[in-house]
Amino acid sequence: MDLLGALSSGANPSEIEAPSICSRKGCREAAEYKILWNNPKIHTPERRKTWLACSEHRAWLENYLQERSFWKETLPF
Repeated sequence: MDLLGALSSGANPSEIEAPSICSRKGCREAAEYKILWNNPKIHTPERRKTWLACSEHRAWLENYLQERSFWKETLPF
């Protein structure tokens, strides 16, 4: 069902799931991985932020975070 069809049928907009897409700028591919990270300068050690990645951009996003010592773990989505 499309968004307009869901809204016209009386569905609650908060119940409509948006597709989970890659966090790489400009990418619209479906997410296959979740990359967990934190910035130790502003986050507590146990805090984990999440970026989603497609298979094409997984390595790029991990490398970006590793260069800044932010990367913690990558898991299947």
